[in-house]
Amino acid sequence: MARRRRGPGRVEPPSVEEILSFVDARGGHATGREIAKAFGLTGAARVALRRRLQALREAGRLTRPSRRRIRRKRELPPVAVVEITGIDEDGELLGETAAAPGAALRILVEFLDGPAPGIGDRLLARLEPGQEGFIEARPIRLLPQRPKEVVGVVERAPYGLVLRATGRKDDREYRIAGDAGVEPGELVRARLLHGRPLAVPEARIVERFGRIDDPRAISPAVAAQHGIRREFPAPALERAAAARPVARRGRTDLTDLPLVTIDGADARDFDDAVWAAPDEDPANPGGYRLVVAIADVAHYVRPGDALDLEARERGNSVYFPDRAIPMLPEALSNELCSLKPDVERACLAAEMRIDRRGRIRATRFLRGVMRSRARLTYEQVQAARDGAPDAVTEKLWEPVLEPLFAVYGILRRARERRGSLDIALPERRVVFDANGFPADVRARPQLDSHRLIEECMIAANVAVATALAEAKAPILYRVHDKPDPVKLEALADYLERLGIPWSRTAKKPGDFTRMLEGLAGDPLYETVAGFVLRAQAQAVYQPRNIGHFGLNLRCYTHFTSPIRRYSDLTVHRALLRVFDLGAGGEKKAADPAELEELGRKLSAAERRAMEAERDALQRFVALYLQRHAEARFTGRVTGVQYFGLFVTLEESGADGLVPVSSLGDDVYLYDERHHALVGRQTGESFGLGDRVEISLVEIDLARGMMQFRIESHEPAHATRLARTAWRKSGPPRQRFRRRPSRHR
Repeated sequence: MARRRRGPGRVEPPSVEEILSFVDARGGHATGREIAKAFGLTGAARVALRRRLQALREAGRLTRPSRRRIRRKRELPPVAVVEITGIDEDGELLGETAAAPGAALRILVEFLDGPAPGIGDRLLARLEPGQEGFIEARPIRLLPQRPKEVVGVVERAPYGLVLRATGRKDDREYRIAGDAGVEPGELVRARLLHGRPLAVPEARIVERFGRIDDPRAISPAVAAQHGIRREFPAPALERAAAARPVARRGRTDLTDLPLVTIDGADARDFDDAVWAAPDEDPANPGGYRLVVAIADVAHYVRPGDALDLEARERGNSVYFPDRAIPMLPEALSNELCSLKPDVERACLAAEMRIDRRGRIRATRFLRGVMRSRARLTYEQVQAARDGAPDAVTEKLWEPVLEPLFAVYGILRRARERRGSLDIALPERRVVFDANGFPADVRARPQLDSHRLIEECMIAANVAVATALAEAKAPILYRVHDKPDPVKLEALADYLERLGIPWSRTAKKPGDFTRMLEGLAGDPLYETVAGFVLRAQAQAVYQPRNIGHFGLNLRCYTHFTSPIRRYSDLTVHRALLRVFDLGAGGEKKAADPAELEELGRKLSAAERRAMEAERDALQRFVALYLQRHAEARFTGRVTGVQYFGLFVTLEESGADGLVPVSSLGDDVYLYDERHHALVGRQTGESFGLGDRVEISLVEIDLARGMMQFRIESHEPAHATRLARTAWRKSGPPRQRFRRRPSRHR
């Protein structure tokens, strides 16, 4: 980290109870340096802290298992994690546990179901004193294996080069084994070397990505950190290279239909095209025909072949700010399966008849050949809607775009009547300069042209899900459960402290939307919208249809993106089988148990991709801000913990921590009721929703983490309540958490 400047230090060392509580909050162990930094100690206060720690060790309340770390001394715990380290002469397994450093453990494997564990495996076990000085460990269950690799940044330590992991949940350092030829500041991937549980961990470098401040190193390093495949196996590449365009024979000819694709300017694949026209059927007055054509990936990727196995393993494409890691090789994802203009492409189309109330009256599925008339961007289409068409959209406005906007209006009004959860959080993109460095971070505009495509895709997904449900075909539904009541209660408390009207009985998706609409234009909108989003359940894939709470739909699936989502490909195959649309479909109905397992796997892959994309964005933003380290930025306090404030910057969306030690000379206590930090002596308060001006103190490029200092702040409603409570009742009682929660 590059340190810039420090806030004023604390004069008195923390009390004994503060030290013990902090060590507990760190999982039972910490270093003196970590304690000093957390409490903002400098000079004489650090010396006093060392004396206090020595006194606690002499009193037996702390131990020192290593040169730098201290540990809270405890009796033998009843349950602990045990690592198997060897086998004795009688064939019994021996182990060690960090809960009892130096103690010898004998593993009673007869109490463990399933295959016997081996050296290096970890167990959750009950510990009991045994004979001959051994501790007997009675296994409860076998724990998942630890990662075999780590991604980190090379740093110099007094005893040589070390590797500091870049994962936010991994704060370990690893000694670098062998002569790797690396230099401090490099991002690398390393293989972990097995050692004893209490020994200093070691790692051998197997891949070098580049220097930590090189933007070209960020995405590959993040992909490796999250276990995302970057290279395709040779059989998959060979099969993709052998693919050829389809013939029209046996397919519906849709080449005369003026279908168009509408995507972002930086889109890398085009898997959906749309067309609409007024319905001439007198039985549907005021209605429209809508055709959504999707790339026919199932024609090229057959169940069980090399492409299918690889796509199933990946689960989805991953999109970083500077590149994409596709689910399918580029010969398919960017070529034969991409609906490029003026070339014939295989497609699977849903033709829907939509009435003037936005209801789908009838659906027909076609396996065809299409030719896109144009590759349009959202900005192009929006400009045409706003009366400023270009040469392309001017010709397409009346026959293509105007009917599409008419359908969008019908579907949008139907959605508003239905009441769905609409959260307009900005999606940010990184703008790169000619040398590939991040030059700006901007919010993507929210346009009606975006919503047009969204509504068309939702309609197609509903039509497919309904048709397959009526045919009783087992498929992966896209489901979204109702929010957890506990989270709703926390949301209600949060909104009450911010002074935002909200009924604790609100349970429908439209209730959230109406509340957020009341905040339109308010600086608090993003903060509140983020909290509402975190209160929701996670949308997942599963064969049991429980509906989609957010969209307020009873039946929903994913059909429209088979290039980048494996779940959509499975739905295509079910559609081909049920409606007898040709080769490439299921041979028989999918087994629900297998679908359940597949749904769990794909849901996990989706979460992994989202975390990787977020991590990459944060690191690009950190690299951008490093070039503006002397500037000041405006932001909002979006999270409060006893150790500091989390601030989100308005322009870039970057998140950072303001440590409690930097707030001033006062001792700041956590007011949990009002989500604020309150000065014990002065009552000065900082809390949720505060508008702040900050300066940068530290930037950790390896993790995309930043530390800020507040230069000025404008208290929000909850913060003013916290200060009023201080005037009436005095400072809040300080409460430590065993494990500080992370703000996302």
